[in-house]
Amino acid sequence: MKKELAEFDNISPRLEQLGSYLDQYMRFQHDDPMKHADAWRTALDIDLPQQGIGIERVLQEMGEVIIPNGSQIPNPGSSVFITTGATSMGVLANLSALVAAPQRLGLHAFNYLEEKSLQWLADLFELPAHVKGVYSSGGSTANIIALGAARQWAYEQIGIDPAKDGINQPGRIYAAAASHHTIQRAAAVLGFGRDAVVTIESDEQGRMKPESLQRQLEEDARNQRLGVAIVANAGTTSTGAIDPLQEIGMLGKEYNIWFHVDGAYGLPGILDERVRHLYQGIELIDSVIVDPHKWLGAPIGIGAAFVRDRALLHRAFTQGASDYLEGSCSLDEAEHSMDQLGIPYHDFGLELSAPSRGVVVWALIREIGKQGLAERICRHNDMARELARLASESPQLEVVQAPTLSICCFRYISQTTQDLNDLNTRIHRRLVHNTRNMPSTVMINGKLAIRPCFVGARAHHRQVTDLVDEVINIGNDLTSTAQISNF
Repeated sequence: MKKELAEFDNISPRLEQLGSYLDQYMRFQHDDPMKHADAWRTALDIDLPQQGIGIERVLQEMGEVIIPNGSQIPNPGSSVFITTGATSMGVLANLSALVAAPQRLGLHAFNYLEEKSLQWLADLFELPAHVKGVYSSGGSTANIIALGAARQWAYEQIGIDPAKDGINQPGRIYAAAASHHTIQRAAAVLGFGRDAVVTIESDEQGRMKPESLQRQLEEDARNQRLGVAIVANAGTTSTGAIDPLQEIGMLGKEYNIWFHVDGAYGLPGILDERVRHLYQGIELIDSVIVDPHKWLGAPIGIGAAFVRDRALLHRAFTQGASDYLEGSCSLDEAEHSMDQLGIPYHDFGLELSAPSRGVVVWALIREIGKQGLAERICRHNDMARELARLASESPQLEVVQAPTLSICCFRYISQTTQDLNDLNTRIHRRLVHNTRNMPSTVMINGKLAIRPCFVGARAHHRQVTDLVDEVINIGNDLTSTAQISNF
């Protein structure tokens, strides 16, 4: 025990050693891990150790074997996912919380920053003054939490407490086809079933058509079907499209149905004045989610759900009192940080034990402020627009869908190749294998498009021209050969 404590007390030199390994990794001058998979798998594929090797040798193995063979996601050239590598501030704040406040419970500074940072997010994204939030592990759980509040409210309107008594009447959730698949998951988990998600017709940009929504609501009202929630998108994950929030929100009010906005990726786009008008109607929300681990640069595992009345969350998710927990930390007068649990976030969502996430969001905003975040978002949106311009000016490229936010969908075109979807699939795989530019693909109206999403804090304009040049070079190479290689 004394040895373990001594090692922990001397954490600073270990952090310096670990930091040097991480700094080296972040230069991305190493090969992709699959090029040396046999070597590192052999090194790691050992039986359960009977004796430990000590902290120094473990750090050495991490630095020499594990870290150099880590993920490509933090690579600035990776634009495949909307989750990216955390900023340095995010990493440091997260580490601080792991050591100094491994639980958000209690009356300490980290617990205080849970609420303070949630309020900062609400102010940052111009949410209604009365909304309150709770952190979660990401957008998947945040959608379940928000729609759990919608379920509680909708059934309470007809005299049912769904959290206490269960659901004895079907409910329906309305969403566009472009909505994230976690909406179906939320419907399943909350007891509605995936088929309870009614797909509303979208336009060619993937935005929900309010007139189609209204027709569906009218039909369901006539047939006495219970509408639980309308889900609109503030930035779809496929293309970054933003639904007409104002019109959809007004329909929610007219038909007395909960209005939820999935802004996991795109809600921070409101900080770009050029597209701010697309967020009109956000003031009508009953709930909204956002993922700080996307555009804000937080480490993975930080989402947030905001609702108009947090008491609904308590009724929907409370686990009830626990003798060992509340009974030992429920003093009326707090003289010690463990005398009270603080705000009962554990009764507002799915997690009892949860890390202190608020300090990370606080640190990210405190570091660069609203202005710095706005500049980053505008830079990323500019990158998507620059890519669209270059693609539209090139005879070898085609813009499949013009960007709304920081996603641009384009493809290589050729007069000598009939199956452009297959050709662009092959271009994409070679892009990824080259490891300089790693976007994803998406199918839009039957066309397979190359889809970079620029959200990483380390993403810069040079990636745009580099990606365009690489796509053209690969496309030219593939179409100039008599037979397209399989790589």
